[in-house]
Amino acid sequence: MLFVGDIVLLYTALFVTLVLRYFELPDYATVAMHSLPFSILFAVWALAFFIAGLYDKHTLLLRKRLPSLVLKTQGWNSVLAVLFFYFIPIFKIAPKTNLFIYLGVSFVFILGWRLSIIALGGGSRKEKAVIIGTGHELRELEEEINKNPRYHMHFVRSIDIEKVDETAFKDEIINTVYAEGITTIVIDLQNDKVAPLVPHLYNLIFSKVQFIDKYKIYEEVFDREPLSLLGDSWFLENISSAPHLMYDTFKRTMDIIISFLAGVVSLVCYPFIFLAIKLDDGGDIFTYQNRVGQDKKIIRLMKFRTMTANDQGEWSRGLENVVTQVGRFLRRTRIDELPQLWNVLKGDISLIGPRPEFPEPAMAYAEQIPYYNVRYLIKPGLSGWAQIYHKEAPHHDIDVAQTSTKLSYDLYYIKNRSVWLDIKIALKTIKTLLSRSGA
Repeated sequence: MLFVGDIVLLYTALFVTLVLRYFELPDYATVAMHSLPFSILFAVWALAFFIAGLYDKHTLLLRKRLPSLVLKTQGWNSVLAVLFFYFIPIFKIAPKTNLFIYLGVSFVFILGWRLSIIALGGGSRKEKAVIIGTGHELRELEEEINKNPRYHMHFVRSIDIEKVDETAFKDEIINTVYAEGITTIVIDLQNDKVAPLVPHLYNLIFSKVQFIDKYKIYEEVFDREPLSLLGDSWFLENISSAPHLMYDTFKRTMDIIISFLAGVVSLVCYPFIFLAIKLDDGGDIFTYQNRVGQDKKIIRLMKFRTMTANDQGEWSRGLENVVTQVGRFLRRTRIDELPQLWNVLKGDISLIGPRPEFPEPAMAYAEQIPYYNVRYLIKPGLSGWAQIYHKEAPHHDIDVAQTSTKLSYDLYYIKNRSVWLDIKIALKTIKTLLSRSGA
């Protein structure tokens, strides 16, 4: 809905710009002359909106940040437009004034469109719901959905099955459904304690009450898998090591093409990086790190050195290891990872996949985190789903809690991996690089 509205308004803004520019309704020739080049730009700009996060699920929560985000995105779009018109002169227009006017008009249109959607979404009628389950995921879902206006659902009651017996459950849930006008019940159907309670819920389907699996709504809301809800049967149903022939072939082909082209282009930067590292502390240019790859095989990744020592992830050795001055810049801009493009070309890692871990912490995590080794079913990546959405991954320390959360994102990727998901991760990675975040 947002995308279609954006496209309509981008064309509308173009028409309004031409009217404001020439103080009259533009004739067919003027509209036609601008339509083709701007149509190409609109496709690029829509992609820029996606990278900027304007189509993310949290879009409706950006009321305070929205004006600056839209203006910043349109500013970059204008830069792209200038480059487009001046370096591709085939269209024979160089609309300096038009672009200036267009930036203002499109900003007003796009911002107004999104603010109206927020108002519409916030004022819409919410379905009354009950959530049945146990554990911290129940509280996470209740808090997330009840506090954010973008969900068309509100939990009027949460029932912890650990704290109610069968008789009390029957009375409580039935009375709540009819008294509150409940239309949706979110329930943990995988929990053993729910099974004897299900017969009491059967007749509610004749009262037009819909049931939603807690797994599915948790994954949809948080873009990760709820680890404490997962058991052996879930993995048997959703995770497979069997090759996805078409997808795997396409992905490897893209890895080779992109890593080769990007690797060759990046060679231009190498002399400057060499010089900066040598002038900083005179140490080695590269560092080589052992990581755990697909099928638990040890792979050797190459990076530009950013620290005073290479502890290989064996943090218990107590080596004094700090980030160098140049290394801080290289890490913040991700330039230190450019040599890993050759690891991608070689086939050690992919462009997209779970980030490979050092051997020592990987062994510790495998012992303490259930199903941790599932992440080795596929090839690790230079960037991944967890790198985009999990901002608190441990660095130079073993953190079971944070790594468990990171694993929940990795499992989401392994379950749902596809060409489209890889493209989404790649675009989000571009956003991260441009904003110099996630170092």
